[in-house]
Amino acid sequence: MIQPKKYAKATKTAPKGFKSANEFFKHVFNNKEMIWMGQNTNHLHKENEIMDAMINCVESKEYYKYPPPEGLSELKKLILEDLKLEDMDILITAGGTESLYLTMNDILEPNDNVITCDPGYLIIDNFASRFSNQVISVPIYSSENDYKLTLDLVKENMNENTKIIVLIDPLNPLGSCYTEEEIKEFAKIAIENDIFLLHDITYRDFAREHFLAANHAPNNTITIYSFSKIFGMAGLRIGSIIGSNEIINSVRTILINDLGTNVIAQRGAIAAIKSKHNWLNEITNTTRNNQKLIKDCVDGINGIFIPVYPSDGNMLAIDLKATGIDPEDIANYLLKKKIFTRQGTYTSKLFGDNYLRVSFSVPEKQVKIFVKEFKKAVEVLRK
Repeated sequence: MIQPKKYAKATKTAPKGFKSANEFFKHVFNNKEMIWMGQNTNHLHKENEIMDAMINCVESKEYYKYPPPEGLSELKKLILEDLKLEDMDILITAGGTESLYLTMNDILEPNDNVITCDPGYLIIDNFASRFSNQVISVPIYSSENDYKLTLDLVKENMNENTKIIVLIDPLNPLGSCYTEEEIKEFAKIAIENDIFLLHDITYRDFAREHFLAANHAPNNTITIYSFSKIFGMAGLRIGSIIGSNEIINSVRTILINDLGTNVIAQRGAIAAIKSKHNWLNEITNTTRNNQKLIKDCVDGINGIFIPVYPSDGNMLAIDLKATGIDPEDIANYLLKKKIFTRQGTYTSKLFGDNYLRVSFSVPEKQVKIFVKEFKKAVEVLRK
């Protein structure tokens, strides 16, 4: 008999009408007419250098070979230059998710605790729970703290066993972002208490302004970098983990993927960073206009609001609590209209019945369809 694993992953709840989460994702993935506003993926890239680089990699049959286990040197150099962290060390990983797992696995001991926030990216909590004694998920869904983790909230919840403070910046699902002064404060508390900041910057390039904790606490910060969002490469699973040489040397000892990360994705990632100046403004202009279309829609409906606007990510939350509408019901309604969104329970254990999360890095015409159908959904479900 196979025994359950000590750190077994929590089972994902299948949406209504589906036997499993995998069956649900297979449904939305295979439906070519689906408007994809449920996973913060970026659908705004046109045929460009990124695609060409990957096609060239395939045509040259470079993928026959294993790449260097820590990543292509050119890619590592480009990421560090992109962040202006050339003095740091780096490993290429199979997406930011692998970087998050490696961080928790390497740093945490059984007596440690980790401070995260709710709402937040619950996969981080899941990973932290496997290697620590406790995950302290701090409620932040309030205008009193600008819908983000604050220094005061951290001080209220940390103790002598706190090892990691997690900053998702900008925050999935709300789009809240940290100021430079706030980042400096977190860096100071990390240094003074000899603990780590896990700075997940997956949505950094969508933000109006963004500041790196590594600039203020280089020896206490682990930076998580992903190509899934602004670069539009979610399905290629590529990212990196960045830290001091001491931190990254320690992570090297627990690498599982020692035959390297997808070389086709790495070639695409190299081209993505090199070409970013050509397309970044167009994508951010589109996303900012798209979220304004959503905001104008929401402002015209009684009983709902957007907690954080403008969002500094490519997603936002729409609070439905006052209407009495269950976010799961509206997500299911929209799914029947071929619009994929996510109910709040995907990113919050405490406030999941408050909001619907909607990402908007899709063509404007699709956002206009969403706006139209969302209005209808509220009218129908209110009745």
